[in-house]
Amino acid sequence: MNVNKSIPVVRHIIRDSDLGLKQDVYIRPMDINRVVKLIEDRYSCNLVERHLHALKRVVKHYQFGFPIKDLVQVFKILNLCAEKVKDQDAYVQPICEILKLCGLPFLKEKSSDEYNFAQVVSESISQMGYLLRVPSTDVRLQICDSIMRLYCKEPPRHEFEDFYPTSKSYNIQIVEESGVVETLVMGLALVGNQLDVKLRIIQTLQCLSSSSVMNCNLMLNAQAANKICCSLNDPDPSGQLLFRSSEILWNLLEQASKKELVNQLSDFECIYALKEAFLNQMMKGYCHYNRQLRNDLLVIATILAESPMVPMIETGFTKQLILFAVFPEVKSHNPLVHGLKISTNHEDFEMKKLFFNMLIALTNDLASIQLLSEGQALLALFHYVTPNEKPGVREWSAAQFEELQLHALAALISVAPIMVEDYMNCQGNTRLLLLLDWCVNQDPYFGKGNSFYASGGRGNKKAQMRYCLRLLRSMVTLGEEFINQNLYDQGAIHQLLDILNGMTNSLEEETKINLDIQTDILIILSSICENDLHRKELFGAFGVEVLMKLLKSDPIKFYSGMGHNRLTLSTVDCIWCCIVGCYTAEDSFLEMGGIFLLLDLLESSSRSVHNLILGTLLELCDNPKTTYHINVWRGKNDSTAASLLLQLWRQEEKEMRVKRDKHWRILDAKKPLLGLICDEHGITTLPADRLSPAVIAVSENPRVKIYSIFCKLGFDDLPGLSAHDYVTLAIVHQYLDFKVGDVWNEIEKELKQEAIHPLIPDLDSMRTIVKHYENLARQVAHHQTDILENQQKHDILDEQKMYAEIQHNYRQRELSMKSWEEYVARTSNYEMLKEAKRLQEQTIQSSKLKNKEQDTIFHQPEIAGLHTTGFWGRLVTVESTPRQLLEGPLSPANLALKRAYTRGGSLRKGHAAKEMKNKTCSVSVK
Repeated sequence: MNVNKSIPVVRHIIRDSDLGLKQDVYIRPMDINRVVKLIEDRYSCNLVERHLHALKRVVKHYQFGFPIKDLVQVFKILNLCAEKVKDQDAYVQPICEILKLCGLPFLKEKSSDEYNFAQVVSESISQMGYLLRVPSTDVRLQICDSIMRLYCKEPPRHEFEDFYPTSKSYNIQIVEESGVVETLVMGLALVGNQLDVKLRIIQTLQCLSSSSVMNCNLMLNAQAANKICCSLNDPDPSGQLLFRSSEILWNLLEQASKKELVNQLSDFECIYALKEAFLNQMMKGYCHYNRQLRNDLLVIATILAESPMVPMIETGFTKQLILFAVFPEVKSHNPLVHGLKISTNHEDFEMKKLFFNMLIALTNDLASIQLLSEGQALLALFHYVTPNEKPGVREWSAAQFEELQLHALAALISVAPIMVEDYMNCQGNTRLLLLLDWCVNQDPYFGKGNSFYASGGRGNKKAQMRYCLRLLRSMVTLGEEFINQNLYDQGAIHQLLDILNGMTNSLEEETKINLDIQTDILIILSSICENDLHRKELFGAFGVEVLMKLLKSDPIKFYSGMGHNRLTLSTVDCIWCCIVGCYTAEDSFLEMGGIFLLLDLLESSSRSVHNLILGTLLELCDNPKTTYHINVWRGKNDSTAASLLLQLWRQEEKEMRVKRDKHWRILDAKKPLLGLICDEHGITTLPADRLSPAVIAVSENPRVKIYSIFCKLGFDDLPGLSAHDYVTLAIVHQYLDFKVGDVWNEIEKELKQEAIHPLIPDLDSMRTIVKHYENLARQVAHHQTDILENQQKHDILDEQKMYAEIQHNYRQRELSMKSWEEYVARTSNYEMLKEAKRLQEQTIQSSKLKNKEQDTIFHQPEIAGLHTTGFWGRLVTVESTPRQLLEGPLSPANLALKRAYTRGGSLRKGHAAKEMKNKTCSVSVK
């Protein structure tokens, strides 16, 4: 046979890295294009023997894999042979052998071949999937095997001269991009009753969907979930079909769109198939395999139950699931549970928790509530709301019962609020208060802390306490008076206050679970005491004292991330609900300094908390004693409450971007309160029964609360305000008028927006009102200017006084220096001393009278011959008496006492002693 020069001789050199052997394999060269021409040529298309011989040569030549550049011709050969299978079964064997080689890594000559021939390889693998149309079991099985081998297995460790195998990552990428998984899904309809082929396709789909998001999305595009779910119960003695189908559904849940999956499974056929499969596994769940498969199907059913659009009720699946979920806690005569036994093995334990999740999922469909009530779902859950004191008596171990108990409490948090009547029939409040009492007693208990819900509860009962309180919170916040009254009648207020007081006094380190427990207690107390004066009185001074301890917490902890922020908000809310409105509780709150603590919190907290604190302060201002406490309070830098409120006003307007100058004067008289954010939002037309944005802002914006507090405090004689504060106070004083003006402006704009033209009198009245409020804003702006000018003048006067005082101090300092210099000069220079003496005498003489009266005697006070400029005199002062004279027998006091005795008066003795004592304190001799 002549060899074409354009076709090189291929020599494969195989190196086995494990054996260290090297062997050269020489293969007779061939032209694959001639094979294609041989099969499709009209003159040779019927030469079957020659075709088979050529195909054998192709298989032998490419026994180590197909080069990427030859894939087009290879799959052209496969398609040609596939067309001939209809007439000649002899082509099945070579097709299978070629497909087997397609499962090997493709060969490349250069690294760039992977990129350059990516489209060719992708289309070739896609063509491989289309070969499922060949009506041959062997071909279909080989297609699945080749795809799985190419996608899942590592390439063989062989090196070929001039050729390199593609990597596994490249093979996976190309298989995903080829979309062959869609073809396999659609191929399920072609296999009919060929169980082995169907199992192999399902196995291939399981392999391709295990870790590929792209493959899972492509499978959903081909309606894989619907097709696979409908065939769950097809006859299969091996049981692989159900197992692998459930694994595929699991992969689709994890990797693809959950919404799309639920949509595909939301038809009656799928739900019936899933129901039947679950029931079969439930009834024969005696081995580990069946129990595990049962739990997998239960998870899929739970996910479907979360969607109200899935026909779970219509198919009877919901009722069946509830029956199994409440067994064996609720006895039933239904034949489905007759003889059913749930053991304590791991799979049944997991199934019990999955049923709890199922009950939560069923609450999304309101139509399921009636079935839950009929199935006594709450009674089954409350079966676990009991103290875990004697674990040996129960079927479950102590650790298992603890986990089920916490899981049941978590499920009740979602289920109980929508089944209030069943909750009260089961005496839910009583059960929870008893469990809460067990949680706080001192009996030794060592929690296992093995589950998600047991976080923070290892070695204690805090996990049970947290979920018990969370369930109570979810019930009392419903606003049902009979639930709150039932709790009040059972003494829940005192019980909760005792728990809260014990936690605030505890020296235990603060943890997240402790903060959550305290927060839940405060919310429960707020819900019980709100709008009921008698319950607030029962809350009393003890409750106020507990709240004071919580208010004294460090404000820095507010941002700790552990839950101090929620605790602080709950504390303020509890003050509002449990103290405000009850004068005895309010007086206790004021006596303990509660207003001071609230103002401290207001000063140090973030903007998000201000609204709640201001609302509480405003409600407390109805008590006449509150205003005095507010005026007395002093904050950082000795700031007053009025100054703090005005500062918060400015901060709020800054956030709203209200137009103000640097001194906070009004710049826009038409919009004195409106911020740029609200202005940019524009006017939205609302129905007549809806409140306008200007009115809604009154309840949501803290400025109205600040204004209302100032109405209680008054706008005059406020301590500690600067000129800047008075400028802001001028706006606060006119807040209500400005707000009315905003409403009229809003009305005017809305009429223009809707092209409504009022009557002329109405239009004139509206314009007059709007103009009036604009003029009022201008008057306030002028008043603000006057305040600033007066402050400026006052500052100038203060500055002048300061400069005058500085000048006086400098003059005094200069005179003092000059006097000192003269004194030094007189003591060091005798001539200057004589001159100073002469000037002194001259001054004395000039001060004397010139005209002397007759018969008047003048004494000479000067002492002649003194050479000093100091003044002199003849007076000597003795400032004290020697101690010896005061304490001796001849002391004046003793002599006075003797005179008193000799005069015979005991009544005068004490007076004489006191008189002489005073006289001996200072004696002057002249």
